[in-house]
Amino acid sequence: MQLKNNLQLLGLSLFSVAFMSWTINKIESVSDHYNSEVHYLSETTAVSNPEPGSSAYVYDSLSLEEKGLSHEAFDYAIQGFEKLMEEHLLQNDSILTIIDFDQPSYKKRLYVIDVRNYKVLFNTLVAHGKNTGKEEAVSFSNAKESNKSSLGFYLTDVTYTGSKGYSLKLRGLEKNINSNAFARAIVMHGARYVSQSLIDEQGYIGRSLGCPAVPVEWSQPIIQTIKNGSCLFIYNKSYKPSSFLQNS
Repeated sequence: MQLKNNLQLLGLSLFSVAFMSWTINKIESVSDHYNSEVHYLSETTAVSNPEPGSSAYVYDSLSLEEKGLSHEAFDYAIQGFEKLMEEHLLQNDSILTIIDFDQPSYKKRLYVIDVRNYKVLFNTLVAHGKNTGKEEAVSFSNAKESNKSSLGFYLTDVTYTGSKGYSLKLRGLEKNINSNAFARAIVMHGARYVSQSLIDEQGYIGRSLGCPAVPVEWSQPIIQTIKNGSCLFIYNKSYKPSSFLQNS
């Protein structure tokens, strides 16, 4: 009787071991299947993500769409920035400034970007010329005494202190688009009419004589950051690249 019981127990144990072995193999098989599926999906997702260092990657990583900057404005800006780099025209080759005049003046439409370290250093208000439009910027000119803003690519120049306080000279790089900027004294400066309080009062900021005027409290740090040979790009959907970009 004892022997019979021992054999029965042994049979049960062998069955248990066999069942456990089958169960473990089945679990491992299912696990391998799902792991392979996860791996496949990860690879698929990675292909759709922007490549690090690309303009799309920088645009996405800095959340520039959420900050209001259009992808087209950024792509143009990067294209011009890279051309200036290739031609060794940039003394300050880590800073890119973009002004997006597709946005109304009550929006923070000036962006100072550290392209080397993927940082937005400043994002604030900026004025357009009084004859360019009221709330919206709609008309642009390269003509003297037009009191209009000029689109396109600029090189920042030297600073000075004049009637508008601490200011930054700008050199337009595109013929028939902004090439008269220096002669027109189109400069970056601070202005009291570029303020949130004026937006709260009338719905939009004041306008300049064509200068990209910024809030007084931000004028000095912005100018100090972008002065002496960095790239500045002023965009609007009406912008048509000159030979500056067409030959790149």
